Amino acid sequence: MKKTSSFIFGMAMLASTAFAGDDLSSAISSDYDKHLKDLFVHFHQNPELSLTESKTAARLAKELRAEGFKVTEGVGGTGIVAIMKNGDGPLVMMRADMDGLPVEEKSGLPYASKAKQKDPITGNMVPVMHACGHDVHVTSLVGTARQMNAMKDKWSGTLMLIGQPAEERIMGAKAMMEDNLWERFGKPDYALAFHVSSNDEAGIINVSEGSPYAGSDSVDIIVHGIGAHGAHPHAGKDPVLIGSQIVVALQTLVSRELPPRWPGVVTVGSFHAGTKHNIISDRAHLQITVRNTSPETRKLLLDGIKRIAVNIGRANGLPEDKLPEVIYSKESTPPTMNDGPLAKHLKEVWSEKMGKDAVVDIPTKGMGAEDFPFFTTDPAIRSVYFSIGGTPKEAFEKAKAGGPAVPSHHSPLFKISPEPAVTKGVEATVYALLDLMAKK
Repeated sequence: MKKTSSFIFGMAMLASTAFAGDDLSSAISSDYDKHLKDLFVHFHQNPELSLTESKTAARLAKELRAEGFKVTEGVGGTGIVAIMKNGDGPLVMMRADMDGLPVEEKSGLPYASKAKQKDPITGNMVPVMHACGHDVHVTSLVGTARQMNAMKDKWSGTLMLIGQPAEERIMGAKAMMEDNLWERFGKPDYALAFHVSSNDEAGIINVSEGSPYAGSDSVDIIVHGIGAHGAHPHAGKDPVLIGSQIVVALQTLVSRELPPRWPGVVTVGSFHAGTKHNIISDRAHLQITVRNTSPETRKLLLDGIKRIAVNIGRANGLPEDKLPEVIYSKESTPPTMNDGPLAKHLKEVWSEKMGKDAVVDIPTKGMGAEDFPFFTTDPAIRSVYFSIGGTPKEAFEKAKAGGPAVPSHHSPLFKISPEPAVTKGVEATVYALLDLMAKK
């Protein structure tokens, strides 16, 4: 029998007396020293690229089976689903992504990755690194499994742990859904995920009641021209000039068409054309990333890109059969939208259990994207996506005083302090799960 939201929220006070925060924190810290520390180093030193996370998935599956979970491998490629049924109650999902990045690690850490791998997309041999903290995520998922298994007398329901592939390519969550995830394992009542953040102080929980991550679309524009000698521009139609006009005009979408309080980004990340100084080519290729936090913003920006590109082609006298082509990529994801009341409730739980100073709501300044909403958007599932800080306070103080900047995600210098990141990730997750699946 599933519990209603009001019942679960009403159980918060009962759940808060069922276990002592110091006891849980101590148990997690002890587990980190005995098991999770070495596991993190293993994952960090053995990263795998998107779509090839077979060894990572196998180790994660082994760890979860050891805790009594029923594990299914090969879901949506290399994805895994681990289920623990523990009486009546809601089905709650916690997700961790597994993939690394084609980056050569230069962090200086004693356990830095030296891995190399053949990229399944390009076919090239490339260095591989966990430059976005997914090693923290999978290690914390194991830590969560170990605590929840040890505390089965304190919760009731079904716990679903997901190891997701290919988040970096915005493909893994969709692939798992296309593999009939909910039909095979049950549709969750609640879904959770977290991301370690180098932008936040180690151990801090950063949670928003709105949209922590943007939606993302990739767009290509092929500008057709008419080739000519560079000394005779009147004899052709210059795709470099036309493409340049498109690049400039696209910036008016955000500055003049998008309502000022609606966030959005249109960035032309690549512009390729021509082969020689004195040749007007017959083709230019623009590659664009588009970010949004609502379906309305997405439609306005994508429709505007096509309108601008095609009509600038017309304004330059291109014939109808040579107008710019606008191609929308399948690498697209909706914005990540937290359930407001649920996020607010979990903030209260975390503040009570881990201290008010440990919970913040610091809006992101960027428009990074995630594929987690493929799990939670269609069908709609109440969800919360939060962040765990991973950079020591001293590093921020040194940077502020003129020292080295804190490396960003995807940087070869990226590094996380694993002990507070992993342990606080486990602690926050376990508190959320115990609250959502509190026993009557």
